[in-house]
Amino acid sequence: MNKVLVVDIGGTHVKLMISRTEKRKFDSGLKLSPKQLVAEIREATSDWDFDRVSLGFPSPLKNGKIMKDPKHLAKGWVGWDFKRSLGAPVRVINDAAMQALGSYHGGRMLFLGLGTGLGSALLWARNVLPLELGDLPYGNGGMIEDAISKRGLQRLGRKTWLKEVDAAVTRLKLAFIADYVVLGGGNAKLLGKLPEGFALGANRNAYLGGCRLWETAPGTTTPKWNIVS
Repeated sequence: MNKVLVVDIGGTHVKLMISRTEKRKFDSGLKLSPKQLVAEIREATSDWDFDRVSLGFPSPLKNGKIMKDPKHLAKGWVGWDFKRSLGAPVRVINDAAMQALGSYHGGRMLFLGLGTGLGSALLWARNVLPLELGDLPYGNGGMIEDAISKRGLQRLGRKTWLKEVDAAVTRLKLAFIADYVVLGGGNAKLLGKLPEGFALGANRNAYLGGCRLWETAPGTTTPKWNIVS
C-alpha cells in the first residue's frame, strides 16, 4: 500500500495528514507527553489506513533520534520507540526540516518557520540540513527567536514585528547565500507582499515533505534525501 501518515508536531497543535487535503489535529503544548501523543494519534486515525509514518518533531535530532526534550512539550521524548508504540515503520525528522523538504524546488533554499518558536533548515541538491537558528544572539542581549516568533509578535505588536521579521530574514538570506527563502509556520500568514527571493510556505507542504522522506534513489533502496545530522 505504501501510504504515509504524516504527523507534524507543533507547539500549539499536532497536525495529522494522510493526503494534502485530508487532515486532522489535536492540541499540543507543555502537557503533551509521548505516551499521550501516541494515544491521540491512534484515536484520531482509527479510520485511516497507512503502513508507515513520518513524524516532524520540534527538537534537534541525530540519525533520526531525538537528542533532547523540546521547549514547548512535556518531558520523556529521548529514546522513545515510535515504531513499537505506533505499530508501523517511523521516520523522525525535525518539524521545520520536514516542511522545508516539502517546499523545496531546487537550488539553495533557506526555510524559516515563524511559529511558536523559529524553525529553520537549509536545503541544496538532495541534502537537508536542519538548523537551530532560534538561539542566535539578536538585538540587545536577546535571541532571534525572541523577536520573530509568536512571543515576539505578542510582545512587539504586529507592525513592529513585521519590521523585525523583514530585517532578520534579509540578513539570514545573505548569511546562508540562499537562492531563495521560504517563510512558513503559523504566523507567516500575517506577512504582506514578499520581495523577490522570498516565498510564502504552506502547512500542507509538510505532507509532501513527509512522503519525500520515504523516496529512494532510482533503482536502489538508498534514501533519495540525505538528512544531514
